[in-house]
Amino acid sequence: MGDRETVGILGYGLYLPSGVMTAREISEATGGVWSEQAVADKLGIRSKPIPGPDDGTQAMGARAAEDALDRTGLDPRDIDVILCVGEEWKEYPLTTSALYIQDRIGATNAWGIDVANRCCTTLTALKMAKDMLLADDEIDTVLVAGGYRNGDFVDYTDSAVSMMFNLGAGGGAFIVRKGMDENLILGTHIIADGSLVHTAGVQIGGIAEPFTPDNVAEGYRSLRLMDPVLMKDRLNEESLPNWYRCIDESLRKSGNLTRADIDYLGILHFKRSQHLAMLAELGLTEAQTTYLEDYGHLGQVDQMLTLHLGLESGKIRDGSLVTLIAAGIGYVWASTCIRWGRAPRKD
Repeated sequence: MGDRETVGILGYGLYLPSGVMTAREISEATGGVWSEQAVADKLGIRSKPIPGPDDGTQAMGARAAEDALDRTGLDPRDIDVILCVGEEWKEYPLTTSALYIQDRIGATNAWGIDVANRCCTTLTALKMAKDMLLADDEIDTVLVAGGYRNGDFVDYTDSAVSMMFNLGAGGGAFIVRKGMDENLILGTHIIADGSLVHTAGVQIGGIAEPFTPDNVAEGYRSLRLMDPVLMKDRLNEESLPNWYRCIDESLRKSGNLTRADIDYLGILHFKRSQHLAMLAELGLTEAQTTYLEDYGHLGQVDQMLTLHLGLESGKIRDGSLVTLIAAGIGYVWASTCIRWGRAPRKD
């Protein structure tokens, strides 16, 4: 182990359902409004995992946590805190997913809370975990884990939400530890714009627009742009600048690093043209990232997934600077830098 003032990722875990929805099936679900070719080429989705009957968000988060424990060999009783990054759409409303995971994996010495920041939740929780570990002498190990399946709410006949046709399902986990000398979590920067909080979301089923006997079926397909003009106008104006600011600030907080220091950019899934434009703006190549066209967008699980794929492909090596980025409706943008592998020795 290294310096007690360092925090790193001991390991990660993943769970992906076996069910798959293909570009052709997405096209068919739109009634042919989107062709199979357009889904694959423009939206950048060849396929995406979809949940089965036992793939609740709590269960998928627990399976990813079990995978992380298997990969690292960590005794679950060594976990002090569980930060659950799973979505609010879960097996039973008003239950605590972190405590479900605690019981499922046998982390009997841990307490836990649920964290919700939409698709930025994992990066938010990594910052929280690092800050908690450095602030509290009695916390040594934090599990960040959760599941995602917001694709259940997508109405494929609503072309206004084509940006959400990529939503899939899965679970992810990070085990974060104090005193690590490898896989160090460096700087994080987060920007929020709360003026967009009700521009997108599940419209029916909450306090504002409750379920009625007549709207239940519609409600379960009501992930919508509730103010599309405001949302699109504002995002066109500020989304990419906010993302680049997050990236630049997370690099600065990581020791005055710059874009030239990035070895691997962990990009969440979005349309292909935006993916390529971001790489060009940052001076990166496709060999320095992974386009998630075979997975779609798994919300806050994208960060575990892209890290896994980067390691598996050899794009992330010992000493690589990994920059993970995310954005979530609400609206929030984030970037976190990780020095993968062993940290350079201090003179």
